[in-house]
Amino acid sequence: MTTERGQSECWLTDMDGVLVHEGNALPGAAEFLQRLVDRGRRFLVLTNNSIFTPRDLSARLARSGLDVPEGAIWTSALATADFLASQLPGGSAYVIGEAGLTTALHEAGYTLTDVDPDYVVLGETRTYSFEAITRAIRLIGAGARFIATNPDVTGPSPEGPLPATGSVAAMITKATGAEPYFVGKPNPMMFRSAMNRIEAHSESTTMVGDRMDTDVVAGIEAGLDTVLVLTGSTRAADVNRFPFRPSRILPSIAEVIDLI
Repeated sequence: MTTERGQSECWLTDMDGVLVHEGNALPGAAEFLQRLVDRGRRFLVLTNNSIFTPRDLSARLARSGLDVPEGAIWTSALATADFLASQLPGGSAYVIGEAGLTTALHEAGYTLTDVDPDYVVLGETRTYSFEAITRAIRLIGAGARFIATNPDVTGPSPEGPLPATGSVAAMITKATGAEPYFVGKPNPMMFRSAMNRIEAHSESTTMVGDRMDTDVVAGIEAGLDTVLVLTGSTRAADVNRFPFRPSRILPSIAEVIDLI
């Protein structure tokens, strides 16, 4: 299925399952990124992972053979910091998360504190602390607003799935009755903040992703052209189960190059 739209001036692409898989570049990824540069297209690489800073992710991608400058990476942590800075400039937050999140909030002008914060912000971490979760529950009970970077309930690892932000958020919700506001995919807010970053317009922007339930649905809701590649989470046989369709379905990022 294709849509009759002009060639996109701007591109958003997911990272895991589209450009890389378990630290290895997928075939065509380097050529795709080079084509964007050669054609002068504005682009951002998106990830719901809030653990790493853009500099960290740029270095990790470089090790896999992909040249992505840190300014071309947009994480759920950056989107969360951008959202909070627009909602309450110069506010304060109690943060459960890693450097990607704490750095983004600090650079957005936020004060990180465990005393009467405006927000409790939950992100991805590999060292969830019972003490920190308890503190978050008590602060939310005292009136702090609850924000989470992304709703993913599990994350991948070589040994199998790991509990992720959505799972810990559910535990805090169960204890407080407070539902978090999730900023990352599938919230189209993340795509809109990314487009603002590169001064893109929805009518001339394409989103490339590997998941129907996050990348594609958020892209549709943000008004973007959407491309599903079949190198990640969603299989071809899964597509018909969803009540929405991507603009295009392609085997991999290698076939997307011809669209640029």
